[in-house]
Amino acid sequence: MTKDIIAFWGYPEKNITDKTKLEHPDALWIDLDINYNYPDLKLIPENYCVIIKNIVNNAFCLKDRIIKILAPIGKDKCDSAYFISEILTLEGFDIVQTVFEDKCKDYNSLKLPISTSNLPLRKKVELITGNIIDRKDYQNLEKCTPAFGFWGVPPNDLSILELFPDNTEVFGWIRAVEAGYPGDFNIETYVKKDLPTIFFTQAFCSKTALAKYLANKYEGLFIDIDAVPNNSTKAKIEAFLKLR
Repeated sequence: MTKDIIAFWGYPEKNITDKTKLEHPDALWIDLDINYNYPDLKLIPENYCVIIKNIVNNAFCLKDRIIKILAPIGKDKCDSAYFISEILTLEGFDIVQTVFEDKCKDYNSLKLPISTSNLPLRKKVELITGNIIDRKDYQNLEKCTPAFGFWGVPPNDLSILELFPDNTEVFGWIRAVEAGYPGDFNIETYVKKDLPTIFFTQAFCSKTALAKYLANKYEGLFIDIDAVPNNSTKAKIEAFLKLR
């Protein structure tokens, strides 16, 4: 039998996630942020964040199976997510809007075993995003001595992360997600001052302004990519990693 789907994007508020798990113990959980290569339904303007396009295309292609969407709409995600959640509501989806903007009270107590591990960068990002729903303990991971930093959000095309060495530390929204505080601006903007860091966003994302500002402040490399990185962008990243 085909399973019903609980869909989500971003990092839904944990209490609502746990409550939904109890209500629908047999449901399959799907992260709508991820590119599953469903057809582009052209419901979103071309000049728009590709992650938001993913959300819309995935939702409509899976509509017959989706019974509920957990939809972060606050600073823990973005304004575009709010607008999309309202549009999907108008289209008949059962949307549960969540706002998870809690701030960390003790930054010295943060546990970031994945962000600071010696795993390949792509694996780090996949484990952190996978841990949003299926929470596991990764405290025993071996730490790395970082040579580079990657700041930002999970790319639409995760293969770009394979350009980075394993001793790349994770910063930005991804780090905030691992910390359990996706809306904490202090965690999101933290980087190590003397660590060569690439600041990444999807093109047309509102975080582009923040990425550019931080790249200038810390003398890093600012990169924004639409859906798929071209050879020029890959060459810029590879040059930065080699020359720094």
